[in-house]
Amino acid sequence: MNFLELVSLRRSVRSYLSRPVEREKLDYILECARLAPSACNRQPWRFYVVCSEERKAALRRCYPREWFAEAPVCIVVCANLDESWKRGCDGRDHADIDAAIATEHICLAAAELGLGTCWICNFDVAECVSALGLPEAVRPVAITPLGYPAEAAGAPRSRKTADEIIERI
Repeated sequence: MNFLELVSLRRSVRSYLSRPVEREKLDYILECARLAPSACNRQPWRFYVVCSEERKAALRRCYPREWFAEAPVCIVVCANLDESWKRGCDGRDHADIDAAIATEHICLAAAELGLGTCWICNFDVAECVSALGLPEAVRPVAITPLGYPAEAAGAPRSRKTADEIIERI
């Protein structure tokens, strides 16, 4: 499968089988995330792999959706603000950008293996910090459930045309 086929395959999955994710697949996905690019190669991310029922229950308090509870694994992608690169001219912190790149590596690697994910950014950050016991400098950026999709992929998602989003100047 080429890259265009892979990105066309990736979907936001909101229904999961209870089937466990094999350790070798999880390790492959995390290795893909570990190798993601980051500003000045700072690699400020931390990946919290939540598998235990106790921790998943705590994590569900920050995003209480029924479908979220179905996934056998959740990965919380965090950024360490003490390690991230800050742009000199305006102090812009690239932690969120770096964590987002790593999150997309997770989603694409999962899709390659036939697993489903869903970007979640609309969660209670303070509750997530509490659920995971995160250090002060480590901030959750995104959460993705990870598991085998319960349903076959539906119709292709709509996308803007190239003419709508590309400016050739």
